[in-house]
Amino acid sequence: MDLTSALTISASGMDAQTERLRVIAENLANEDSTGSSPNATPYRRRQVSFQTVLNRRIGAETVKVSAVTEDNSPFPQKYDPSNPAADTNGYVRTPNVNSFTEMMDMREAERSYSANLNVLQASRSMLSRVIDLLK
Repeated sequence: MDLTSALTISASGMDAQTERLRVIAENLANEDSTGSSPNATPYRRRQVSFQTVLNRRIGAETVKVSAVTEDNSPFPQKYDPSNPAADTNGYVRTPNVNSFTEMMDMREAERSYSANLNVLQASRSMLSRVIDLLK
């Protein structure tokens, strides 16, 4: 594998993790949103799925986002009879977003992004050294 292939592979990993971080940020931003009327559906957590793709130009597999899907876990309920979205018993359906889970996913995505960035920087540095030797 040559250095330009390593650049392409790490760049695809960075792109995939960037999309994952965007979805996590959206989930966290909507963590406290509820519906505007009783029995309204609140924000549903989204999650990113990845897949490997053969890049024929470089002869190696890269990663890409295959889908952004909704998490079908049940909505938690919170007792808040003064909320306009409360049902007849005073319960409000809240988003199925858990900030702890989102923060752990965010740390994992950040570490993966950082690892890909380190590979990209090392490959770029090696390419620069090769060019300097050829001068």
